[in-house]
Order: sequence, then structure tokens, then C-alpha cells
Amino acid sequence: MENIYAAMLLHKAGKEIDEASVTKVLEAAGITVDGIQIKALVASLSEVNIEEAIKAAPTLAAAAPVAAPVAGESKPAAAPEDKKKAAEEEKAKEEAALEGLGALFG
Repeated sequence: MENIYAAMLLHKAGKEIDEASVTKVLEAAGITVDGIQIKALVASLSEVNIEEAIKAAPTLAAAAPVAAPVAGESKPAAAPEDKKKAAEEEKAKEEAALEGLGALFG
């Protein structure tokens, strides 16, 4: 995962994502470098438009803070249909996230 973070940092900085650059970033962070993983990452990213992959990735919106319920106040129980629908939506989001991540690796 650190390798991907290094590549994303280089991309954000407008630097070329190559083996030497990724290695330097990881070494600067004090992370043990695995040359084979670096080669695989750079090869995979050579075929990917990172900007498009970022735009296509699902974003998680920050949830607005929810006020704590007042003492004596109770929330209505969610209907079984609502729970099923929420579970299906969550599964769809997870699948979309995995597809977006998969796009990073060609």
C-alpha cells in the first residue's frame, strides 16, 4: 500500500512515476523497499491515466455530525426492507470501490 501512496504523492507533485522516484520517496519515509513490487507498480501505472482513475473512484463524503438523542427520545426501528436496501447499496458501493482500485492496476 505504501508503494501506491508514494506513486500518488509523486503524481500530486507533478513528478514522473518511475522506479527511482518511488524508491526515493519510500526510503525517505523509512520504509523497506521491495524492488520487485516497485517494478510491478510502475509497469501497471504506465498504462493508467491516474487523473481519470481518481475521478472515477467513488468518493466518501464526510458525514455531517449527528446530534445525540435527547434522554427519553427513541429512534423508530428501521423496517426490514430499509435494512435490506441499505445492505444492497453498501454492497454496490464496495463493488464500485474495488473496480476503481482495480483500474489502478490495469
